[in-house]
Amino acid sequence: MASFSVALPISRDSDDGFTMLKSFRKLIKQNLKMLLLTAPGERVMEPEFGVGMRNYLFENFTSSTYSKIETNIRKQASIYMPNINIQEVQFSEGAIDQNRVNLRIIFSVPAIGITEMLELTT
Repeated sequence: MASFSVALPISRDSDDGFTMLKSFRKLIKQNLKMLLLTAPGERVMEPEFGVGMRNYLFENFTSSTYSKIETNIRKQASIYMPNINIQEVQFSEGAIDQNRVNLRIIFSVPAIGITEMLELTT
């Protein structure tokens, strides 16, 4: 079966040498995750690429902070992943003493007729 990309993080696989992504669903989820985790200025030749979720690590999380993050996610996805439609961005706070925010993005890919969810904890 054809492969689309190397799965990240990179790991060895006896079949292909490295673990490979062999479905569009997994490839799109990985690409969206990389868009969220990459900080602007981090990607060579694409200084505007990325949401930079770690930049929000020490923010005081209020409704305006969540709104700012969601706006940034939607803007970056529309530029760098125009093939997806972000339907919903949900935030839920973890335990206060753990300093975590859980992010859930529900998106669809109309061209191939799938709806998927990506969960990320920062």
